[in-house]
Amino acid sequence: MNHHSPSDVHRQPMSLEEKEEQFRLAIDAAEVGLWDLDVRTNHLFWPARVKAIFGISPEVDVSLGDFYNGLHPDDRAHVVRAFEQAQDPQMRTVYDVEYRTIGKEDQVLRWVAAKGRALFDDAGQCTRILGTAIDITTRKEAESRWHESAARLSLLDRIGQATRPLTDAMQLMEVTAQLLGEHLGASRCAYADVEADNDRFTIRADWSVPGLPSSAGVYSLDLFGPQATSRLRQGHNLVVDDVDLELGDEGGGRMFNAIGIKAIICAGLMKAGRLVAMMAVHQTTPRRWTAHEIGIVEEVVDRCWAHIERVRDAAALAEQDKRKDEFLATLAHELRNPIAPLRYATALLKSADTPHRLAHAQDVIERQSGHLARLIDDLLDVSRINRGLIELRREVVPVSSLLLQAVEASKSVLDRAGHRLTLQLPDDSAKVDADPARIVQAVTNLLNNAAKYTPDGGEVRLSAWVSGTQVVIEVVDNGVGIPPQDQGKLFQLFTQLPHTGSRTQGGLGIGLSLVKRLVEMHGGKVRVHSAGLDEGSTFTLELPLGVVPVPEAPVGGPLPEPALMDKGRGRILVVEDNEDGLETLMMLLEAEGHEVRGASSGVKALEVAAAWQPQVVLLDLGLPHMDGYTVAAKLREKPGLTGTRVVALTGWGAQKDREKTAAAGFDAHLTKPIDPEVLLQSLEGWLAE
Repeated sequence: MNHHSPSDVHRQPMSLEEKEEQFRLAIDAAEVGLWDLDVRTNHLFWPARVKAIFGISPEVDVSLGDFYNGLHPDDRAHVVRAFEQAQDPQMRTVYDVEYRTIGKEDQVLRWVAAKGRALFDDAGQCTRILGTAIDITTRKEAESRWHESAARLSLLDRIGQATRPLTDAMQLMEVTAQLLGEHLGASRCAYADVEADNDRFTIRADWSVPGLPSSAGVYSLDLFGPQATSRLRQGHNLVVDDVDLELGDEGGGRMFNAIGIKAIICAGLMKAGRLVAMMAVHQTTPRRWTAHEIGIVEEVVDRCWAHIERVRDAAALAEQDKRKDEFLATLAHELRNPIAPLRYATALLKSADTPHRLAHAQDVIERQSGHLARLIDDLLDVSRINRGLIELRREVVPVSSLLLQAVEASKSVLDRAGHRLTLQLPDDSAKVDADPARIVQAVTNLLNNAAKYTPDGGEVRLSAWVSGTQVVIEVVDNGVGIPPQDQGKLFQLFTQLPHTGSRTQGGLGIGLSLVKRLVEMHGGKVRVHSAGLDEGSTFTLELPLGVVPVPEAPVGGPLPEPALMDKGRGRILVVEDNEDGLETLMMLLEAEGHEVRGASSGVKALEVAAAWQPQVVLLDLGLPHMDGYTVAAKLREKPGLTGTRVVALTGWGAQKDREKTAAAGFDAHLTKPIDPEVLLQSLEGWLAE
């Protein structure tokens, strides 16, 4: 028994027209184009949808030739073969292909998925082939983007895995260039650093296929031609598909042809508005670069630069850390060296039984304490220069007089080593506008350096002359020399070269750094030249020639004669919490005939000052419980001490420290360790006023 639903009972059979309309709607909804070829007559039926796939207007008649001519050249062979096999009576395969077309009228590239089946007569001959065609361009573009993205991520991952453990910037450049070049199937790939002048660039490492020479070297951006150079400096890429067609000789074509390059991508990287790096990809044949390939080069140069900067920063930090450790070790050594004879001399003073031994102990103490003071002064000078706190006291002075002062300062070092010093100095017309003390300090450092690194009995020459608007000073020795690879770092702070170890006679590796900084502060330059080990060295300073100002005629009568200083003796209060420092300074002042009292704390100092009313107070700043600033303020509050000079005697000697003591009411600021003669002369002046 049959059962029917109500819908089945009332459903009417569809007419042929209705079925055709339903089929047409389904075809349209699926965006499928139907095609039909009568093989016997070669008559081809294409609806508007199929014509559009081949870039042909709906009203245009088509032929089988339009089909063949519209196929992409790279796809034509396999599509024609599949079409013929579908019509072959022996094979009768299903025609099922995907291919690209190039629009006849619009030249647009499209992707097509086509299927079809042939019909055969009783004799086995193909009479007709019909099928469908679908535009799959959108799907293919999405697939292409996915594959490109996957390939890009795979390349970046390979580069990351390969370069992550590297700590050398050159290796990082080499590995990155190789992986990028191989991925793109290029002939050469190179990473370049762009110098700060935005003109030169340096290729330190590159990769190329066998037989193609390396491009490593230093170049000028101008080689790319004015237009390309300008665009690169603005952060635009240089992309050339065919050097001969796109670039003239003046546009960079001559350079690329000279190295056998016919296509290039040069992706520039901008940071903080400046071109800092480039990644170049070369091809020895013309090549149409894709946007995807250009994008990969852009991304790789950005990542490569960031990684290289991290590696360089890490290397710089490691080098700084190493130099810090070396400096601390050297500093400890240099401080121990003078301290040892100081302790020996102190012990000798306790048991000295002859004037000769007593005098010798005193000489040792004076010499070694002076050495310690110079070490500290050099360190402080470096610190002040680095912080911009050195103020030059310029005057126009003959350079020969400064050089003679430097010779006098270095005489003992030169004589001790038995060196022969030759002088070639200009007359007094060769003048420099300079701080005399600082130029003497710089030349003295060079002479001491020459004495230290020249074997005993060597030759040292100090000469100077005028060259144009410059005064040139030269220190030449026949000492141990300097290897070429070390000459560039000689003026770096705390640098001591390995080959000089056996000649080192003390020092912290800051003397030449001071020379360079002091000379540059005067607007000058310093350089070094040596032919190598055991070939001696030449240090050259260049300073601007000074112009002597014309003095104004004095108005009125002659200037009064300065009053002669009265070498009187006075009452001096020393405030110092270091017991040895307090006692020795009091003994020194008493030996000069002064009345001296001491205090080791701020409270005690105020008590002594109120009862005794000293003329001068030498006041340490770092006192316990009550610092020197507070003591000075309280001293100023006492009516009986209005005429007392309060002098800071402290280890803090920077300009900001001097400004702070002046603001606190101190009359003067002396920095430890002070030369005893300077201290005594200062006291004479204050007491005479």
